[in-house]
Formats: sequence, C-alpha cells, structure tokens
Amino acid sequence: MGIPLDIIIAEDNLVQRTYLSRMIAHLGHTALVAEDGLQALELVKSSGAQILLTDFDMPNMNGLELTRAVRGLNLDHYVHIIMLTGGGKTETSAEALDAGVDDFLTKGNDPTRLNARIRVASRLVHHAREQQNQHRLLKEINSRIQADLRAAADAQRQLLPEIHRDIGGIHIASAFVPSAMVSGDMFGCFALPQNKLGLYAVDVSGHGIHASLLSVAIGHLITPEFFCNAACGPDGKPDPAGLVSNLNQRFSVAENDDYFTMFCAIIDTDTGHMDFCQAGYPSPTYVDARGKAALVGEGGFPVGMFSHFSYENDVFSFEEGGALVLCSDAAGEAEDERGTPYGVTRLRTLISQNLSVDADELPDIVVQNLKEWRGGRALEDDLTVVALKRINS
Repeated sequence: MGIPLDIIIAEDNLVQRTYLSRMIAHLGHTALVAEDGLQALELVKSSGAQILLTDFDMPNMNGLELTRAVRGLNLDHYVHIIMLTGGGKTETSAEALDAGVDDFLTKGNDPTRLNARIRVASRLVHHAREQQNQHRLLKEINSRIQADLRAAADAQRQLLPEIHRDIGGIHIASAFVPSAMVSGDMFGCFALPQNKLGLYAVDVSGHGIHASLLSVAIGHLITPEFFCNAACGPDGKPDPAGLVSNLNQRFSVAENDDYFTMFCAIIDTDTGHMDFCQAGYPSPTYVDARGKAALVGEGGFPVGMFSHFSYENDVFSFEEGGALVLCSDAAGEAEDERGTPYGVTRLRTLISQNLSVDADELPDIVVQNLKEWRGGRALEDDLTVVALKRINS
C-alpha cells in the first residue's frame, strides 16, 4: 500500500463526497474534504497534500478554476490532480488537460477504477518525494563539500606567501587571484647563503581540487632548506635545473598525468647575475632601467611528464633599476568580452610603462588591468604575479 497520504476531495455532493472519503480511508489514506473549490484551494495551501480529487461542476470555484489556481501556487511540491467527470466530454477533457489536470475518473460506484487511479497517483507522489529527498541530500552534501573547499582554500592560501620584502637590495612583491576556491598555483622566494636570492613559481596543469592538492604538495616540499640543497651543486654553484630535475623525478609517476610548469632562479644580489631554469612556465618580462622590455627565457619543457627529460640552466643579468615580473599564463590568456586574449605584448607594454612605480604596486597594477580587460568577469585560470625590482645602490 505504501506510505499513507493526505488526499483532498473537492466535491459539493454530500453522497459522492462521503463515498469517496470512505473509499480513500479503506485504501489506508486520509481524506480531507471540501465542499467547493475555494475550500479545496485553502486545503492545498495549508495541508501539504499532494493528491487532489476534484469535481468539475462546483459552486464558488469550479474544477477548472481550482486547477488553474493550484498550478499558479508557489508550492515546494507537485499536486497530482484527478478530475471527476460525469461522462466523456471531449471539449471539457481537453480544456482540463490544458489547465493542468493529470488524470480523469468517471463518477460512479466503481471502487476498482478509483483504487487504480489512487495507486497510480500514490506511486507518482512517492517517486516525487524520493526525488525531493535525494535533491535535499545532494544539497546538504554539496554544502558540506563547499564548506570543506573553503577551508581547504584558506589553508592553501596560508601556504602562498604574500611577499612584500627586501632581500639584499631586491624588493619583491606578489599578488594572487584564484579562479575558484582552490588553485593550482604555488610560488615562493628565500634568502640564500652568500647574498643569494632563491625564487620559484609553479602552475599545475588543470583546475580544481586535483590541481590544488599537487600545488600544496609542491609547496610543502620546497622549503628553504630543500631549495638550497637541490638548487645548488656540490661545489656550491647555483643549479636551478638541479631542483627542477629533482621535482621531475619525484612527480614523473607511471600512469599519472599530473604535470606542472615552473620557473626557478637564483639571483646574486650583489652583482645581479641570475641563474635560472624555465620549465614551460611563461617567460617573465624584464624591463631595464631605461624602460626597454624583453622576455626572459625560451620556454622549456613542463615538469612531471617524462622522468628521463633533462633540464638546463640559463643566465641573465639583472641590472640596478630593472624590474623582473613573473605572471602565470592566466595573464596572457585572459580574454575580453569579444574573446581577444590580453596577450604577451600588452603585458610587456604595461610593465614597461610602470617601471617607475614601487615594486609593491606592480602586481596590483597587473591584476587591475586584467580585471578591466575582463570587464569585471572572473578569470578562467589562477593568476600569480611576482615582481622583483633591483634597487639602485
């Protein structure tokens, strides 16, 4: 029989109303009776009943008017409406269906037909309730997941340094804008022995939780001690490619498609000499003291794809008064409303035009320009901006 239900009966005829009430009670349900459409409408609003048996001809509000009124209510459940008719009137049936009637039952003393109609309606109501319960459960699960994601994002952002510091005459500043609650970006900088500065930036392929877990793992791994040990050769000379190769061996796991791009550098703060390794990360923009802008590096190969791949060091001279700005690929790929990407050229021009501003302001200038380019729309990828400016001694 299923779960007992409340069933509304809208019938102005006392005999018919009593008969229907008893039949419904015999089927194990509760009958809520109304003498006309107005009373029935109030019962629909107040009772939560999901099955309505309504006569066609009633005073005050007939069956069609009641059906239209019920369909116009803002209920959190569906009401299955069965209309009682006195005969086969095609025009009436068509109009009733158009108004929102679900089924028809010819008046008479045939309990078999009534039983069948109620059983069908009951199955539909139970199915609808199951769907509502599943929907409610999914909403609760989603709420818990969103809360967990917010907590994970907070924990991840604590790993991402908000850099505003001087290391040996080089001022470093950063900005980070996640595309979602969790991100696949990670970066850091360290003061190293012998007046050196260590710097790295990572962008994990993909988005969401999977990418964020890998970025957090990288952030936990690359401590100042790890960086110093892995990025310096046995003779103490800078070897950023050694660190990148170390990570490539660790993360090149069979049957694992995870990979990330990376830029790793060691800068001599006394001379401005920079040893770096670029592993697929976008080339940083360098602007010299005269305002001439150029890209640093030629691309390289991402980390974590092939364990046998080897990485090489490159060198660069960081002049006094110059600025070096690293941006994840979200900067160049950010599209305006017409689908035009911001592009490397605009980014290079923007940085060169703002060489005179403090390093603290450069990341925020990049972020603000990208927001304006996007017309206020959120970025489709995580954005990291790290700016280094070598202060004149």
